[in-house]
Amino acid sequence: MSLATPTSEDLEELLLSARYGDVDDIQQFVDKFGSDAFATVRDDSGNTVLHMVAGNGHTDALNFLLPLVPSSLLAARNNAGSTALHWAALNAHLDVAKKLVRFPGGPGVDLIDIKNATGRSPLGEAENAGWEEGARWFVQVMNLDENAKSEAVDEELQSAEGVDRVEVEIQDAEGQVAKTVFGTNETDSKSVCAGARAEKT
Repeated sequence: MSLATPTSEDLEELLLSARYGDVDDIQQFVDKFGSDAFATVRDDSGNTVLHMVAGNGHTDALNFLLPLVPSSLLAARNNAGSTALHWAALNAHLDVAKKLVRFPGGPGVDLIDIKNATGRSPLGEAENAGWEEGARWFVQVMNLDENAKSEAVDEELQSAEGVDRVEVEIQDAEGQVAKTVFGTNETDSKSVCAGARAEKT
């Protein structure tokens, strides 16, 4: 038995189901129409089903969708140039961000380097939103020159005897700058987007 072809109304309902994280409705769509539409369905702003679940933090719906969508959809951009990871970062959904970055066969950490129309990467969006936990995780896993990162950290720590906190700035290949704070306790560790130089405080 061949599957039915979804109407524009069916596709709108699919996007709404993704937005609200309704796994049962998404499953019903798959049962009736298959999963091919996931790759191409967009709302008026160019958002995909992944944008919808990521922006709203629906991990169950994301777990359901990820094996059914082409891996290229993880890097798909909406009309503002933002990916699903940008939306997860903007709305501080760490579990969603981790699933998008760690999905086998997907773009992986390269997702963190994609810039939207405003020139912000997901790390930049996290920093702009004041989401330190997410920014810290992005810095830990993103593509950085490990030698440069290690040297910068070692240099700052060696010259910081008697100093409680050290801030180190790291620049990736895309020119994104992240400032990581190393402190004497867990609460002192944070990561923020920065401007020009490493500082000791």
